[in-house]
Amino acid sequence: MNEKPSLLTRRSAIVLAGAGLAAGLGLSPASAQQDRYLDVRRSGEFQPIPIAVTAFAGDAAASAQLTGIVTNNFKRSVFLSPIDPKTFVEQIANPDQPPRMEAWRAINAQFVVTGRASRSPDGRLQAEFRLWDVALGGQVAGQQYVTDPNNSRRIAHIVSDAIFSRITGEQGFFDTRVVFVDETGSKENRRKRLAIMDQDGANVRYLTRGDDLVVTPRFSPSSQDVTYMSFGVSDPKVLLLNIETGQREVVGNFPGMTFSPRFSPDGQKIIMSLAQGATSNLYSMDLRSRTTTRLSDSSAIDTSPCYSPDGTQIVFESDRGGSQQIYVMSASGGSPHRISFGEGRYSTPVWSPKGDFIAFTKQKSGNFAIGVMRADGSGERILTEGYHNEGPTWAPNGLYLMFFRDPGGQSGAKIFMVDVFGRSEFPVPTPSFGSDPAWSPLLN
Repeated sequence: MNEKPSLLTRRSAIVLAGAGLAAGLGLSPASAQQDRYLDVRRSGEFQPIPIAVTAFAGDAAASAQLTGIVTNNFKRSVFLSPIDPKTFVEQIANPDQPPRMEAWRAINAQFVVTGRASRSPDGRLQAEFRLWDVALGGQVAGQQYVTDPNNSRRIAHIVSDAIFSRITGEQGFFDTRVVFVDETGSKENRRKRLAIMDQDGANVRYLTRGDDLVVTPRFSPSSQDVTYMSFGVSDPKVLLLNIETGQREVVGNFPGMTFSPRFSPDGQKIIMSLAQGATSNLYSMDLRSRTTTRLSDSSAIDTSPCYSPDGTQIVFESDRGGSQQIYVMSASGGSPHRISFGEGRYSTPVWSPKGDFIAFTKQKSGNFAIGVMRADGSGERILTEGYHNEGPTWAPNGLYLMFFRDPGGQSGAKIFMVDVFGRSEFPVPTPSFGSDPAWSPLLN
């Protein structure tokens, strides 16, 4: 089992030194006023931004780790394209001095990252970076960080977020975690444990022992809690787990099976399905008062509910029309309206944190696709297709999705990541098989 990752926020884990390195050299007026260089949400022709991540100076081990993690993050970002270091025509001896811009223009670099990492006399890690705009010929971002050495990976992710945001104008996503179901053993005797990892697959830690079967974990947007469904000796129940303390409790005392839990945007409620006979309906529970509210009342199977980012609406799947389709209704209940009308069956809808799209799983002709549509059901777009894709979850910036793919047979599920435009798809490494990923909010 790997070392327990830091659960601290940026403010408590990272000490920012000074006002930022950008203030040290000054920004040109043009670059200081420019909010972004790349509109990642623009449709049409797309070219990722070439960026050169030079080797960080200073402490050999810490610098190599920072350089490697930042480069790997950008490789998986879709919108930034790290240039092969073998093509670099300048070796950065002093990361504080401007690079020779003409040398970087020769290899088509639009940005250059320089930096250093060192240990202070008290043993703390000091890390800094500078982002240089080759076309403008000057520095456009920079920051210095001082922290406990155990937070070195987080520093690399925070640096990656700062650079990604400066270039795209979008919130970063690298300093996040993913809770998922770790699967080991044969297909007939599969052991499923809750686990948590960094978004790049590092720092895996197990949250349950595997005594009970667990599925559909979901992060709280406002606390260190995870909700999930557990199959124990009695009816399957929705549980609430604090990932810091390990404390668990049952959500509600319903007579029957509860499943498909998810938090409200403020983290104060959990919405879930309750199976009663051949039907299931949607209920919400206030985590402060423990009062429950029935939201749907039908003879159908209503499940997989998810709040809109503003908390006013709920998207869910239902077979009330004869097959699995996606519906939207008020968060307080009422009459739902259908938004999916393509061929096939739709399931596992998840609202984007931006509110612009709803992700879903679509089953048609034996294939399982991950797609997105607008909140009114228009603009349906398939991002990836095959057998068997399921369970989309959004990055906090609404630009990426994770999902799992199970090819069947004696193998098992693996987790993948795709951008919202379906331009690139990447595997997310896990110790064994992995399913049901759920992305955390940005750790701020």
